Amino acid sequence: MIYIKTAEEIELLRESNLLVSETLAEVGRHVRPGVTTAALDEIAETFIRDHQAVPGFKGYQGFPATLCTSVNEQVVHGIPSREVVLKEGDIVSVDCGVVKNGYYGDTAYTFEVGEVSPEVKNLLEVTRECLYLGIEKAVEGLRVGDIGYAVQHHAESNGYSVVRELVGHGLGKKMHEPPEVPNYGRRGTGMKLKKGMVICIEPMINMGKRQVNQGADGWTISAADKLPSAHYELAIAVEKGKADVLSTYAYINEVLKK
Repeated sequence: MIYIKTAEEIELLRESNLLVSETLAEVGRHVRPGVTTAALDEIAETFIRDHQAVPGFKGYQGFPATLCTSVNEQVVHGIPSREVVLKEGDIVSVDCGVVKNGYYGDTAYTFEVGEVSPEVKNLLEVTRECLYLGIEKAVEGLRVGDIGYAVQHHAESNGYSVVRELVGHGLGKKMHEPPEVPNYGRRGTGMKLKKGMVICIEPMINMGKRQVNQGADGWTISAADKLPSAHYELAIAVEKGKADVLSTYAYINEVLKK
Protein backbone atom coordinates (compact mmCIF):
# COMPACT_ATOMS: atom_id res chain seq x y z
CA MET A 1 0.00 0.00 0.00
CA ILE A 2 1.57 3.27 -1.15
CA TYR A 3 0.53 6.33 0.82
CA ILE A 4 0.16 9.45 -1.32
CA LYS A 5 0.62 12.48 0.93
CA THR A 6 -1.50 15.61 0.83
CA ALA A 7 0.13 19.03 0.59
CA GLU A 8 -0.52 19.48 4.33
CA GLU A 9 1.16 16.17 5.17
CA ILE A 10 4.17 17.06 3.04
CA GLU A 11 4.60 20.28 5.03
CA LEU A 12 4.49 18.29 8.30
CA LEU A 13 7.06 15.89 6.86
CA ARG A 14 9.20 18.86 5.81
CA GLU A 15 9.11 20.17 9.39
CA SER A 16 10.26 16.80 10.77
CA ASN A 17 12.97 16.44 8.16
CA LEU A 18 14.29 19.96 8.68
CA LEU A 19 14.58 19.19 12.39
CA VAL A 20 16.62 16.07 11.56
CA SER A 21 18.78 18.23 9.29
CA GLU A 22 19.38 20.72 12.11
CA THR A 23 20.13 17.87 14.53
CA LEU A 24 22.79 16.47 12.21
CA ALA A 25 24.37 19.92 11.97
CA GLU A 26 24.45 20.15 15.77
CA VAL A 27 26.12 16.73 15.88
CA GLY A 28 28.55 17.87 13.18
CA ARG A 29 29.77 20.69 15.44
CA HIS A 30 31.13 18.06 17.81
CA VAL A 31 32.61 15.54 15.37
CA ARG A 32 36.35 15.60 16.05
CA PRO A 33 39.14 13.29 17.16
CA GLY A 34 38.67 12.19 20.79
CA VAL A 35 34.87 12.35 20.94
CA THR A 36 32.88 9.18 21.56
CA THR A 37 29.90 8.18 19.45
CA ALA A 38 27.89 7.95 22.71
CA ALA A 39 28.59 11.66 23.33
CA LEU A 40 27.25 12.49 19.85
CA ASP A 41 24.15 10.44 20.61
CA GLU A 42 23.46 12.39 23.81
CA ILE A 43 23.85 15.70 21.97
CA ALA A 44 21.34 14.58 19.34
CA GLU A 45 18.74 13.33 21.82
CA THR A 46 18.89 16.53 23.86
CA PHE A 47 18.59 18.69 20.73
CA ILE A 48 15.58 16.73 19.42
CA ARG A 49 13.72 16.81 22.74
CA ASP A 50 14.49 20.53 23.18
CA HIS A 51 12.67 21.06 19.87
CA GLN A 52 9.47 19.32 21.02
CA ALA A 53 10.08 16.09 19.15
CA VAL A 54 11.18 12.59 20.06
CA PRO A 55 13.98 10.44 18.63
CA GLY A 56 12.61 8.26 15.84
CA PHE A 57 15.15 5.45 16.17
CA LYS A 58 15.27 4.97 19.94
CA GLY A 59 13.30 1.84 20.75
CA TYR A 60 12.48 1.21 17.08
CA GLN A 61 12.47 -2.59 16.80
CA GLY A 62 14.59 -2.53 19.94
CA PHE A 63 17.33 -0.17 18.71
CA PRO A 64 18.88 1.36 21.85
CA ALA A 65 19.95 4.85 20.69
CA THR A 66 18.94 8.11 19.01
CA LEU A 67 21.58 7.89 16.26
CA CYS A 68 23.09 5.19 14.12
CA THR A 69 26.83 5.94 14.13
CA SER A 70 28.78 3.81 11.66
CA VAL A 71 32.57 4.27 11.58
CA ASN A 72 34.87 3.53 8.62
CA GLU A 73 33.98 0.08 7.21
CA GLN A 74 30.65 0.08 9.08
CA VAL A 75 27.93 0.74 6.51
CA VAL A 76 24.87 1.47 8.67
CA HIS A 77 23.15 0.78 12.01
CA GLY A 78 26.22 1.19 14.22
CA ILE A 79 25.25 1.57 17.89
CA PRO A 80 26.74 4.60 19.69
CA SER A 81 29.16 3.61 22.44
CA ARG A 82 31.46 5.12 25.04
CA GLU A 83 34.03 2.61 23.82
CA VAL A 84 34.10 4.02 20.28
CA VAL A 85 36.39 7.05 20.25
CA LEU A 86 36.69 8.83 16.91
CA LYS A 87 40.23 9.36 15.68
CA GLU A 88 41.95 11.48 13.05
CA GLY A 89 41.22 10.19 9.55
CA ASP A 90 38.05 8.28 10.46
CA ILE A 91 34.71 8.77 8.78
CA VAL A 92 31.42 8.36 10.61
CA SER A 93 28.01 7.98 9.00
CA VAL A 94 25.42 9.57 11.28
CA ASP A 95 21.83 8.53 10.55
CA CYS A 96 19.09 10.25 12.53
CA GLY A 97 15.32 10.06 12.78
CA VAL A 98 12.72 12.12 14.63
CA VAL A 99 8.98 12.04 15.14
CA LYS A 100 7.24 15.41 15.27
CA ASN A 101 3.49 15.98 14.97
CA GLY A 102 3.10 12.29 14.16
CA TYR A 103 5.41 12.31 11.13
CA TYR A 104 8.94 10.99 10.70
CA GLY A 105 12.08 12.70 9.57
CA ASP A 106 15.03 10.56 8.45
CA THR A 107 18.36 11.78 7.07
CA ALA A 108 22.02 10.71 7.12
CA TYR A 109 25.41 12.29 6.47
CA THR A 110 28.95 10.89 6.54
CA PHE A 111 31.29 13.19 8.45
CA GLU A 112 35.07 13.40 8.13
CA VAL A 113 36.97 13.25 11.42
CA GLY A 114 39.87 15.66 11.08
CA GLU A 115 41.84 15.16 7.86
CA VAL A 116 40.89 12.08 5.84
CA SER A 117 42.85 10.54 2.97
CA PRO A 118 42.24 11.70 -0.62
CA GLU A 119 40.91 8.21 -1.44
CA VAL A 120 38.28 8.41 1.31
CA LYS A 121 37.41 12.00 0.39
CA ASN A 122 36.72 10.84 -3.16
CA LEU A 123 34.45 8.03 -1.91
CA LEU A 124 32.40 10.56 0.07
CA GLU A 125 32.18 12.96 -2.87
CA VAL A 126 31.07 10.26 -5.32
CA THR A 127 28.48 8.93 -2.84
CA ARG A 128 26.99 12.42 -2.44
CA GLU A 129 26.90 12.72 -6.23
CA CYS A 130 25.09 9.36 -6.38
CA LEU A 131 22.46 10.73 -3.99
CA TYR A 132 21.80 13.84 -6.06
CA LEU A 133 21.71 11.86 -9.32
CA GLY A 134 19.12 9.60 -7.71
CA ILE A 135 17.09 12.59 -6.58
CA GLU A 136 17.07 13.93 -10.17
CA LYS A 137 15.17 10.78 -11.18
CA ALA A 138 12.62 10.98 -8.34
CA VAL A 139 9.95 12.66 -10.44
CA GLU A 140 6.42 11.78 -11.44
CA GLY A 141 6.24 9.29 -14.30
CA LEU A 142 9.66 7.74 -13.83
CA ARG A 143 10.19 4.49 -11.93
CA VAL A 144 12.04 3.31 -8.84
CA GLY A 145 14.49 1.50 -11.13
CA ASP A 146 15.49 4.83 -12.69
CA ILE A 147 16.66 6.04 -9.27
CA GLY A 148 18.57 2.82 -8.59
CA TYR A 149 20.20 2.85 -12.02
CA ALA A 150 21.39 6.44 -11.60
CA VAL A 151 23.01 5.63 -8.24
CA GLN A 152 24.52 2.33 -9.35
CA HIS A 153 25.88 3.59 -12.67
CA HIS A 154 27.71 6.52 -11.08
CA ALA A 155 29.12 4.46 -8.21
CA GLU A 156 30.35 1.63 -10.39
CA SER A 157 31.71 4.01 -13.05
CA ASN A 158 33.97 5.36 -10.32
CA GLY A 159 35.17 1.91 -9.26
CA TYR A 160 32.96 1.56 -6.19
CA SER A 161 30.25 -0.97 -5.30
CA VAL A 162 26.65 -0.65 -4.16
CA VAL A 163 25.35 -2.42 -1.06
CA ARG A 164 22.33 -4.51 -2.09
CA GLU A 165 20.99 -5.75 1.25
CA LEU A 166 19.77 -2.34 2.44
CA VAL A 167 17.58 0.11 0.56
CA GLY A 168 15.83 3.46 0.73
CA HIS A 169 12.14 3.55 1.62
CA GLY A 170 8.89 5.44 1.84
CA LEU A 171 8.43 7.83 4.78
CA GLY A 172 5.39 9.15 6.59
CA LYS A 173 3.59 8.27 9.81
CA LYS A 174 5.88 5.23 9.81
CA MET A 175 9.64 5.37 9.35
CA HIS A 176 9.62 2.60 6.77
CA GLU A 177 6.74 2.60 4.31
CA PRO A 178 6.47 1.16 0.79
CA PRO A 179 8.05 1.42 -1.69
CA GLU A 180 11.55 0.08 -1.19
CA VAL A 181 14.06 2.23 -3.09
CA PRO A 182 17.14 0.16 -4.00
CA ASN A 183 20.41 1.83 -4.97
CA TYR A 184 20.72 -0.43 -8.00
CA GLY A 185 18.38 -1.36 -10.80
CA ARG A 186 17.41 -1.06 -14.44
CA ARG A 187 15.92 1.99 -16.05
CA GLY A 188 12.22 1.82 -16.73
CA THR A 189 11.56 -0.93 -14.17
CA GLY A 190 9.94 -1.01 -10.76
CA MET A 191 7.08 0.96 -9.30
CA LYS A 192 5.97 4.08 -11.14
CA LEU A 193 6.56 7.26 -9.14
CA LYS A 194 3.52 9.42 -8.41
CA LYS A 195 3.20 12.98 -7.18
CA GLY A 196 2.80 13.01 -3.40
CA MET A 197 4.93 9.95 -2.71
CA VAL A 198 7.55 10.69 -0.03
CA ILE A 199 10.70 8.57 -0.11
CA CYS A 200 14.17 8.47 1.39
CA ILE A 201 17.00 7.95 -1.09
CA GLU A 202 20.10 6.68 0.68
CA PRO A 203 23.11 5.40 -1.27
CA MET A 204 25.37 3.07 0.72
CA ILE A 205 28.56 2.82 -1.32
CA ASN A 206 31.60 0.67 -0.53
CA MET A 207 35.16 1.49 -1.54
CA GLY A 208 35.80 -2.22 -2.11
CA LYS A 209 33.40 -5.09 -2.73
CA ARG A 210 29.67 -4.84 -2.07
CA GLN A 211 29.40 -7.81 0.33
CA VAL A 212 28.48 -6.99 3.94
CA ASN A 213 28.33 -8.78 7.30
CA GLN A 214 26.08 -8.24 10.31
CA GLY A 215 27.83 -7.72 13.63
CA ALA A 216 27.36 -9.76 16.79
CA ASP A 217 25.21 -6.92 18.23
CA GLY A 218 22.52 -7.83 15.69
CA TRP A 219 22.52 -4.32 14.21
CA THR A 220 25.85 -3.11 12.81
CA ILE A 221 26.32 -3.82 9.09
CA SER A 222 29.95 -3.66 7.86
CA ALA A 223 31.79 -4.11 4.59
CA ALA A 224 33.06 -7.70 4.56
CA ASP A 225 36.44 -6.62 3.17
CA LYS A 226 36.80 -3.98 5.91
CA LEU A 227 37.31 -1.13 3.42
CA PRO A 228 35.52 2.19 4.07
CA SER A 229 31.85 2.70 3.27
CA ALA A 230 29.91 5.97 2.82
CA HIS A 231 26.22 6.68 3.42
CA TYR A 232 24.09 9.75 2.68
CA GLU A 233 20.32 10.11 2.87
CA LEU A 234 17.77 12.80 2.08
CA ALA A 235 13.96 12.69 2.15
CA ILE A 236 12.10 13.90 -0.92
CA ALA A 237 8.55 14.34 -2.14
CA VAL A 238 7.90 13.24 -5.71
CA GLU A 239 6.69 16.11 -7.90
CA LYS A 240 6.31 16.81 -11.59
CA GLY A 241 9.58 17.77 -13.25
CA LYS A 242 11.72 18.08 -10.12
CA ALA A 243 11.72 16.42 -6.69
CA ASP A 244 10.90 18.51 -3.62
CA VAL A 245 13.78 17.85 -1.21
CA LEU A 246 12.39 17.89 2.34
CA SER A 247 15.63 17.54 4.29
CA THR A 248 18.81 19.50 3.64
CA TYR A 249 22.56 19.56 4.14
CA ALA A 250 22.57 23.37 4.23
CA TYR A 251 22.82 23.50 8.05
CA ILE A 252 25.69 20.98 8.01
CA ASN A 253 27.49 22.90 5.27
CA GLU A 254 27.20 26.05 7.36
CA VAL A 255 28.70 24.33 10.40
CA LEU A 256 31.47 22.70 8.36
CA LYS A 257 31.93 25.89 6.29
CA LYS A 258 31.55 23.91 3.07
